[in-house]
Amino acid sequence: MERLAASENNPYDLVLMDTQMPIMNGYEATKQIRGLEHPAQASVPTIAMTANAFDEDHRAAKDCGMNGFISKPIDMKEVLSVLQDVLAEA
Repeated sequence: MERLAASENNPYDLVLMDTQMPIMNGYEATKQIRGLEHPAQASVPTIAMTANAFDEDHRAAKDCGMNGFISKPIDMKEVLSVLQDVLAEA
């Protein structure tokens, strides 16, 4: 979140966001990204990555503004599918 906020000309095309991090979870980080002043930074596509794949986890990702959801362990077919879908919408 800090790197994205500090970046100039938004060099990020996409953020793969772990939802469970020690200082700030991915849901809160995404909320902060969505609140950034620069429109390109605030709208960068963000995809949740988590081992928690329950319906409430999908809902939490959507509710905080994430654009996609990938469950762990990583399945590359799923990753490529979600990336293609999210980037097509961007």
